Amino acid sequence: MPKSNNNKKKNIAIGAGVAVAAVLLGAASYTATKPADSPGTTSKEAAAGAAPSAAPQAGVYPELEKLARRDAKDPLAQGRADAPVVMVEYADFKCGFCGKFARDTEPGLVKKYVDKGVLRIEWRNFPIFGADSERAARGAWAAGKQGRFWQFHEAAYAEGSKEKGFGEGRLKELAKEAGVKDLDRFAADAGGDAAKAAVRKDQEEAYGLGATSTPSFLVNGRPISGAQPDEVFRQAIEAAAGRAGGAAGGKAGGDEAGGKAGGDEAGAKGGSE
Repeated sequence: MPKSNNNKKKNIAIGAGVAVAAVLLGAASYTATKPADSPGTTSKEAAAGAAPSAAPQAGVYPELEKLARRDAKDPLAQGRADAPVVMVEYADFKCGFCGKFARDTEPGLVKKYVDKGVLRIEWRNFPIFGADSERAARGAWAAGKQGRFWQFHEAAYAEGSKEKGFGEGRLKELAKEAGVKDLDRFAADAGGDAAKAAVRKDQEEAYGLGATSTPSFLVNGRPISGAQPDEVFRQAIEAAAGRAGGAAGGKAGGDEAGGKAGGDEAGAKGGSE
């Protein structure tokens, strides 16, 4: 009970911006069918089942910017710790639209903004689809302990990967594919208390914000829900860079990466696809 009270106090301490973000994230939560469940569904049909996101310039809450950790040693982050823009991403490896964002949109954002020092991406494990999600989250964290989080991230989000599940044997396969050198250490880390605590911390942060779907994002305090088209992220990043006084935001633009709109409904914590 004391631990629960402490978590509530931390959520309250974030400020009034959290309550507003909860409304925005909830209102923009996507309930479209996941791509893997309906292979023939078009992006237009998927978007029809989704609530629209807030406009790119709207809904920026300074209090939410404080959720950016900016830890230079964080293996679950990429980009300069002092980058003018931080995008916090709450996602699940079992989430179909998280995978589409990782494959279709994120690489373009990395090339345009992360590589140029404008953007930092901070990952938060937000497992919402049951035991497989939890195992994958802990496995990703364990890969990060050996400096291979983003390689594990790429392998886990490869086309068709999530359909194979995330059992213990499958996690080791992904770790090997990601170049994790010590697989015994990986297995021990993934099953340890530290991994469980780290995943729980990220998960509680997301629930504290009122996030009800994956992927969900904060771009310098501006909530975005769902794997929106590249243009939504581009405008949000460049607007944030401009507010931070960085002319780099306007210089780093480029062609759209063509990400698909959509996101996966969270449902209950123990839910499954």
